[in-house]
Amino acid sequence: MSARPLIIDEPSHPRVRAARRCHTATGRAQTGRFLAEGVQAAREALATPGAVLEVLATPDWLDGPTALPVTDVPVHVVSDRVLDAVAETDSPQGVVAVCRDVTVGMDVLLARRPGLVVVLAEVRDPGNAGTIIRTADAAGADGVVLTSASVDPLGGKCVRASVGSLFHLPIVTGQDVDVLARLQDAGLTALAADGTATRSIADPAVRARLAGATAWVVGNEAHGVPASYADAADERVAVPLYGRAESLNVSIATALCLYASAQAQREAGLPDDGAGPVRH
Repeated sequence: MSARPLIIDEPSHPRVRAARRCHTATGRAQTGRFLAEGVQAAREALATPGAVLEVLATPDWLDGPTALPVTDVPVHVVSDRVLDAVAETDSPQGVVAVCRDVTVGMDVLLARRPGLVVVLAEVRDPGNAGTIIRTADAAGADGVVLTSASVDPLGGKCVRASVGSLFHLPIVTGQDVDVLARLQDAGLTALAADGTATRSIADPAVRARLAGATAWVVGNEAHGVPASYADAADERVAVPLYGRAESLNVSIATALCLYASAQAQREAGLPDDGAGPVRH
C-alpha cells in the first residue's frame, strides 16, 4: 500500500476537538459518541453494523500488518501527535474508531427473551465494569444492565477493559431498583451476589435454581449490593471462600456466578419457551 499524505496534523483541528469531547461523560452524552481505541476495539466496532461513524488512523497503521479493511465509513489519516491527542492511553496502536452510542433500552433487551443477565448496581470502577461486560459475553449472557449510579460503560477505560465485548451484547444503562421487577416479570430469577448469604453457588438447591433464567445482581466494590437491590432480589447467594481471603474482587465474583449459571443452564437445556434462549 502506498504512503498516504497527512490530512490532519494539528491537535486543534475541529475533528480532533470533536473526538476529544468523548473523553468526558458530559461530552459523550451531548454528542452520542464514544471512542474505541486500539486494534481489537476498532476491529469489533467495525464488525458491528452502524456502530462506527469515522476512523482516525496513522499512516503506519494503515500500511501495517494490523490494518483493518474499512470500506463504509470515513477514514481520516492523522499524524502521531494528533492520534496521541485523541487517544487516552500511551500506546493507542495507531487507530481510534469514533462510534455512536451503542447502548439500548430495557425493552430491547427484554424483547430478546433473555435467559442470563447481569445487573451492575452502583459498580463505579470502569475496569471492573468493562471486565464484567467481557465476562458476560464469554459466558454467553444475553445482556448487561447498569444502574444510574454505576460507571458509564462508554468511558475509555471501560471500553478498553471490555476488549470489544461491548459490541457483542445489549448494554442497558440508567436503571434503578425497579429494573429487577421488570426482569422478574419477564421470568428471570433475581439473585443478589452477597458474601454474607447463608447459601452459595455450591449449594445443590441453588445450582438447581441456576438452571432457569437468571439475573445476577452485583454491587459496589466497597459495599456490595445495595440493600434496596438485595431486598428486591429473590435470594441472596454467596460465592464460597475456601481460603483465608476476606473477599473477592467484584469482577472475579461475577465471573464465578455467571459461569455457574451458564453451566447449569447448559446441563439442563434452558428451553426456548419464553424463559430464555436455548443454551448450546
